[in-house]
Amino acid sequence: MSDEDVAELLRSHHQLVVVEAPAGCGKTFQGATYARDTAGRIPGGGRLLILTHTHAACGVFSERTKGASTRVEIRTIDALIGQIATVYHKSLGLPREISSWAWHNNGRGFEIMASKVAVFLKSQPMVVRAVVQRYPVVICDEHQDSSGDQHAVVMALYRGGAVIRIFGDPLQRIYGAKKSGKALRADRERWAALKDEGAYGQLAYPHRWEGGCPALGRWVLSARKCLEMGEPIDLTTERPPSLHVLEGNNIAPNSRGYRLSREQRRPLDRLIRNADQVMLLASQNDLVAAMSGFLGRSIPVWEGHTREALAGLVTVLRDKEGCAEELTKGVVAFVQSCGVGFSNSSHGDRLLQEVREGSTRKATEKVANIQAIARLIRDDPSHVGVSGALRLISQLIQAKAVGFEDVKIDHRTEFKDAIRLGEFANAEDGFVEIARRRTYARLAPPRRVISTIHKAKGLECDNVILIACDAVQFPRTDYGICKLYVALSRAKKSLVLVIPETNPSPLFRV
Repeated sequence: MSDEDVAELLRSHHQLVVVEAPAGCGKTFQGATYARDTAGRIPGGGRLLILTHTHAACGVFSERTKGASTRVEIRTIDALIGQIATVYHKSLGLPREISSWAWHNNGRGFEIMASKVAVFLKSQPMVVRAVVQRYPVVICDEHQDSSGDQHAVVMALYRGGAVIRIFGDPLQRIYGAKKSGKALRADRERWAALKDEGAYGQLAYPHRWEGGCPALGRWVLSARKCLEMGEPIDLTTERPPSLHVLEGNNIAPNSRGYRLSREQRRPLDRLIRNADQVMLLASQNDLVAAMSGFLGRSIPVWEGHTREALAGLVTVLRDKEGCAEELTKGVVAFVQSCGVGFSNSSHGDRLLQEVREGSTRKATEKVANIQAIARLIRDDPSHVGVSGALRLISQLIQAKAVGFEDVKIDHRTEFKDAIRLGEFANAEDGFVEIARRRTYARLAPPRRVISTIHKAKGLECDNVILIACDAVQFPRTDYGICKLYVALSRAKKSLVLVIPETNPSPLFRV
């Protein structure tokens, strides 16, 4: 279909319209333009609601719907479910402070909340009608990433009379990575049923690359076809001039590190140095941390909106208040998750020992610094004492104090947010307020950044470098295929693939 046909379909009388679009083919433009055109025509006090799966996407839609902001509301689907769960928490058997509770057990609360709200809406048509009255038109972005319960919530609004416009791309399904084959089949069947139920359209023109490298855009679409058909992407034939393939064999002595030989590193350094805007992508958090060290921490890590480590620390502060030893363990785990050089053997074990023994022994240099941290936690075993301890750790790192010269913090914003917890009455109140501020800040990554593929989803960059294209990071699985396609489609002007000679990803023919 042409762009004009899709635009017409979106504005048609159909209550449900489903649009499938490869990355960079104008999905966000179509959704944002439809939102601006439609929001002003909603009768009464209703608002048009845009639901996304990432806060990065919220930021993009916020920028593209300027001028209609008073009639357009943009939030993640988790936020909508959380809003309903907060109002009806007693009926759902959930705590009142949903925002912090949802992060417990590695974010398991979001799944529980979605499940309960989906069942609740099915049995409470009056609640559905109230939500639809407030949001009579709903745009769902990246709907392929919805869980079954999240999908059920959207369809409850549809059954309740809301006009629904759904955008998605099954080849960009990278959330819910640990799904079984049965669950993945259920996802595909749900998407097929959705297309059958509503009016269906497709976008196919690679707009993202018009102002960059059109040849790269055409290559990305051809690579997509290969992945869809289960064939490897052929890198042995003619490629667009802005697509570079570098050999990169990781020679780091341990599995959590990343290092290239001087010969292999030289062309990579040159590309990074010459790029005004660049995004280095890695498949996993561990590899992002390793890349940061590999580049001498000269390029910041994009932390995105989610703060998993901070949520874990808040859980410890809530559950273990008053127990200095347990709070110390939480501090050590948090600092380790935010950077390097603060291992159990170098700092953590001694810090715990000093808390247990009361820091009574006279010490100098490194041990004296660790004792100072321990006293703050021991004297005030609460979120305030922990905040003070983290502030002192930050000061010692910045001053390159004895014993802290090699401690480096990669997740600087998360670390600063943890220090701010001491400003609030309790850790959970602080976490809720910090999360609220992040949500409305609509932060964007810097021009030069290192990121996981997950946190880069919904973003684009002139120049992208994909590190470690090996069989471990990109296996021949549904998830590996989707993850690779999301990574390839972020680049607008140039794309660099760093592929090892041994164990390259089977998704490439090299």
